[in-house]
Amino acid sequence: MQVINLKDKHKKLFCMCLEDWSDEIKEAGNHKELWLEKMRDKGLGVKLALDDNGEVGGMIQYVPIGQSFAEGKDLYFINCIWVHGYKKGRGNFQKKGMGKALLKAAEEDVKEKGAGGLAAWGLAIPVFMKASWFKKHGYKKADSIGFQQLLWKPFNPSAEPPRWVRKKKEPGKIPGKVNVIVFMNGWCPGQNLAYERVKRAALEFGDKVVVQKIDTLDRNNFKEWGISDALYIDGKQIRTGPPPSLKKIRGAIAKRVKKIKY
Repeated sequence: MQVINLKDKHKKLFCMCLEDWSDEIKEAGNHKELWLEKMRDKGLGVKLALDDNGEVGGMIQYVPIGQSFAEGKDLYFINCIWVHGYKKGRGNFQKKGMGKALLKAAEEDVKEKGAGGLAAWGLAIPVFMKASWFKKHGYKKADSIGFQQLLWKPFNPSAEPPRWVRKKKEPGKIPGKVNVIVFMNGWCPGQNLAYERVKRAALEFGDKVVVQKIDTLDRNNFKEWGISDALYIDGKQIRTGPPPSLKKIRGAIAKRVKKIKY
């Protein structure tokens, strides 16, 4: 196994989260590619894990915490660590130590950059980005919102723990319309896919629906709202992990359209 930095020949694969075989991921458009280009000079780190045959099986991406959806000082933040685990497509690369190797490589990289620690988000439930996995590797909880935990590993005694950036205001309604707001940073194809499906669904209802995209890669927008990636329909948040189907989004919008008062 080998861990390497992102190369141009792997850029498209990385932007599709190693799922270049998936028709669904292709619906997500080029938002992550645009995000990648914007983040190249903002401290983004990307590493890939290759097996003995040179096949890419895992990835990790991390940014200075000032570019993340948490806040802290002299820290880096892991947006995502993923080892491909489906039998279809690239095949199952899990349970081979790729995740551990990627995490170690990221820690070594940010230490060399002078970071005081590395933070990550993890879920308290046993699904993707499990908090328990990070805890096995020396991370401890610094903060939490619901099932989502903020974990970190300090590299020196003076490092200060990070904190979540919390929501600062709620998306509202528009009289006589269905108001759909998508907050999108661009780093996650799942959220990008939800946005593309929202646009498709909204077209079916004409001017009864207003779709707003708020670019939270713009730090001013993120600081104003305290929301990084989310979907709201008339003020109600719709879960986007995993991405809701076009049918579900269409149904949620149609339900609100029926309640419009003219």
